[in-house]
Amino acid sequence: MSAPDTISTVDAARPRRGASPETARLDIKGMHCAGCAAAVERALKATPGVLAAAVNPATDIATVTFDARTPAGELERAVERAGYGVRPAARESEDPLDRQQHEREREYRSLWRRFVFAAGIAVPVLIVSYPELFGLDAWGAFHKGSDSLWWIWRAAGLATVPVLAWAGAQFYTGAWRALRHRQANMHTLIAVGISAAWLYSTVAVIAPSIFPKASFAQVYYDVSAVVVALVTLGMALEVKAKGRSSEAIRKLVGLQAKTARVIRDGQEVDIPAEQVIVGDELAVRPGEKVPVDGVIVQGESSLDESMVTGESLPVEKGPGDEVIGATINTSGAFHFKAVKVGQDTALASIVRMVGDAQASKLPIQRVVDQVSGIFAPAVMIVAVAAFVVWFDLGPTPVLAYAVIVAVTVLIIACPCALGLATPTSLTVGMGKGAEHGVLFRGGDSLQAARQLEVLVLDKTGTITHGKPALTDVIARAGASEADVLTKAAAVERDSEHPLARAIVAAAADRGLAPAEPSGFRSLAGHGVQAQVDGSAVLLGNAKLMADSGIAVDELQAHAERLAGEGKTPMYLALDGRAAGLMAVADTIKPDSVAAIAKLRALGLEVVMITGDNERTAQAIARQAGVDRVLAEVLPQDKAHEVQRLQLEGARVGMVGDGVNDAPALTQADVGFAIGTGSDVAIESSDVTLVGGSLAAVVMAIEISRATMRNIKQNLAGAFVYNGAGLPIAAGVFYPLTGLLLSPLIAAAAMAFSSLTVVSNANRLRRFKPREAVS
Repeated sequence: MSAPDTISTVDAARPRRGASPETARLDIKGMHCAGCAAAVERALKATPGVLAAAVNPATDIATVTFDARTPAGELERAVERAGYGVRPAARESEDPLDRQQHEREREYRSLWRRFVFAAGIAVPVLIVSYPELFGLDAWGAFHKGSDSLWWIWRAAGLATVPVLAWAGAQFYTGAWRALRHRQANMHTLIAVGISAAWLYSTVAVIAPSIFPKASFAQVYYDVSAVVVALVTLGMALEVKAKGRSSEAIRKLVGLQAKTARVIRDGQEVDIPAEQVIVGDELAVRPGEKVPVDGVIVQGESSLDESMVTGESLPVEKGPGDEVIGATINTSGAFHFKAVKVGQDTALASIVRMVGDAQASKLPIQRVVDQVSGIFAPAVMIVAVAAFVVWFDLGPTPVLAYAVIVAVTVLIIACPCALGLATPTSLTVGMGKGAEHGVLFRGGDSLQAARQLEVLVLDKTGTITHGKPALTDVIARAGASEADVLTKAAAVERDSEHPLARAIVAAAADRGLAPAEPSGFRSLAGHGVQAQVDGSAVLLGNAKLMADSGIAVDELQAHAERLAGEGKTPMYLALDGRAAGLMAVADTIKPDSVAAIAKLRALGLEVVMITGDNERTAQAIARQAGVDRVLAEVLPQDKAHEVQRLQLEGARVGMVGDGVNDAPALTQADVGFAIGTGSDVAIESSDVTLVGGSLAAVVMAIEISRATMRNIKQNLAGAFVYNGAGLPIAAGVFYPLTGLLLSPLIAAAAMAFSSLTVVSNANRLRRFKPREAVS
């Protein structure tokens, strides 16, 4: 399966035309900083018909929403006019994500070769520049004024020409592209810095008499060579690290089965998974992956769905149950009918949602974009100002000091760190969520989830299973539990009522074989009656027993206790005498109690909302550990209850099924939709929980907090680095300390600042949720 999207995750091909807005994803080449991404974004937004455009510098992907006014190919031309390129669409046989990875690897190898070449020349040039550090100052050739030293410097100057022309070519081409569009970026700063150092050195070697004082004729070829080497090394390592940030989505795509075993004319035939069509019957053997989404028609098995839902325990499946593509059949063999294939499968929807979310921007990113847009021009102004100040007020040789300070300012500034701080963490965080069955719709929802104070949980289907199950069977003296359940199941075997189905299912699970009833009669609002094995059977509530003159005194205390636990008690009478009592309830999911405890440990107030009466609701709340209960709330009033909580000043999240709870999910600051089976694209939610477990809500909030914490670390580091680095490079502290930052140290710091940001973001890949609260 190729990475699914409106077109393709990294495809520049033209999507299908239509009246409604369409989305394209363009894989941009040539970007290396936030300024590059901003330039591409501006060019796309200026294109006629483009409704929205966002560029993620962490993935080099531009996501564009446009309408029919946009001519074919205009998006690609807009990118080219901005001075960048669009990688061609992957061929049909290629996986777009694999192609993007190969492009990154090729770029890394190219940058690494340039670094090795630059370093190979920079090292001897550095030795020549600082002979005293390497014990060479005793040689006569290195004495000032000697002819040999003059020739050494000429050789060094010539040697650094290929360093600038080839190893540093990307800086000049990037600066030229920006200049053509009256812009400045990281490449502009580096190109101006290394060129200034090289030209100053060349003039000092060839025509030292031009300088008013001989002391001005300083040589800085080592600056040009070492800066090119170090910055290129930093770019290479950054490319490598950025590739790891998209690893989660590649893992998701890699889950897809490559082949499928289709039943054709009674024979099993192996075909590529992408050739399966809706309605095909497929066979799956133990240990194999399910190729597409479907419904089991024959056989039973246990499936590992952890790779899609995040739930570690295998799930038992049988005829009529849904199966999800990419899940693993752990035991048993079965046949199923294909229902969703290709881009419609659950896995394809998950990958598409993750890709869309990674392309979105956090609210905090808008401020960073504004800063990044003016960063490079501002740095150039600072460099010019530093040159002027040092030339007017600096120590002798003033010109040499002024040049070297200006070069240091240009080199140390790093707009990349600012630009990558947010999108890289967002990319990794979204991918980590998808690994655990948590799908954020966008950056806004991820940021808002961190700020939640109150979490409203719909009871049915969220805290509980959403369907009644038999919980208790109590037999009166002289009768057995098995006999009571068998008789009850016999009476209810043909009923479609949810409580009846729960009783029949419980009897089947225990291996009981109910007899065929006769004379069945439904007593609306009270219960049922029938003849079973010659006995008159009544099954229903206390009123039915009272109307029939049947005493239930011995069972009444049990019934009251069960009702107090939120269960529905039903009496069973045989031939006019009470024989037993059973209770049915919508049971709490096994992990709900632990999940609610963890939510409370995270500092959230947990509220349960339900249409049940107050007594039943309070009983469920006590078992689940819920703080507050909103009972007897009609479905259409849930949104009003959420709004009322918001009016109390709280940031409110709502967890529901995404269908009946859609208005409340929309009203909430963050709506969490429980999506089970293959239903993952729930439009009314901000966050979709694929596995249907409350544990995923805990995971979503923990991932949100971890991601935002990581982003703040990145931004703080980037701002502190640039905020402190620029004045230090400008020599602000020189009058106090007498120390001046070397351009070589500035180059090393600049090279590794953006790498540090990307590496810190990649720490999220090792994120693990806290242990369950007992």
